[in-house]
This record gives sequence, structure tokens and C-alpha cells, in this order.
Amino acid sequence: MKKILFLLTTFCVLYAEDPYASLLFHGNCTTCHFEQKTVSAPAVVEFKKRYMDAFKTKEDFVFYMSQWVVSPKKETSIMHDAIKKHGLMPELGFDLSTIEIISGYIYDTDFTKEHSNH
Repeated sequence: MKKILFLLTTFCVLYAEDPYASLLFHGNCTTCHFEQKTVSAPAVVEFKKRYMDAFKTKEDFVFYMSQWVVSPKKETSIMHDAIKKHGLMPELGFDLSTIEIISGYIYDTDFTKEHSNH
């Protein structure tokens, strides 16, 4: 019985969406970044693809995205065309660990499919 409970818990931890990360993302980022549509800032699917192409591991993806979002600079951006079109993203005042949680959520979530947004 303990083995079954352990396996079930492990499965849920590995494959369940993190509700805290989802709340952070949907409560903050989607104000400017729509999931599939570019309006006032690049769509999530657009910037996620750019970061996935540039950074092959989740660790690198989260590290570089988080560093940039905490302190956005044109010189360190991988999306100069988006800055030209929408302007530079403002500093948001979130601490690095919060941005890392959000960046991990972005990496793990398929925004082309239905997913939890709360």
C-alpha cells in the first residue's frame, strides 16, 4: 500500500500543473502577454518558442528568461524585433525566485492546448 501511495504521489507531483505557478502566471503575465495572440506584447507561444530554440534545457530556459525579466535590457534580449515593435518590457519588481517559478511554468505548459488558468 505504501508503494502505491508513493507512486501515486510521485506521479501527481511530476505531472500535475502547479496551481501556484499557474496563478502567478495568469494573475500577472497575461495582462500584457496573451497566450496565442500578440497585442501589446509578444504572445506567450511566440516568446516561448524563441527561448526554447535558444536554450535547449529547462534549466537554461528558466535561468535566462528569469534573469532577463528581472532586469530587462535591450542589449541582453533575444527578441530585438519585439522590443522595436512593443518597446522594452518594464521592470516588474518581482524577486528572482518568483520569476523562476513563472518561467518554469511557461516552459512546462503547452499554450497551444487547453490548460488550467487558475
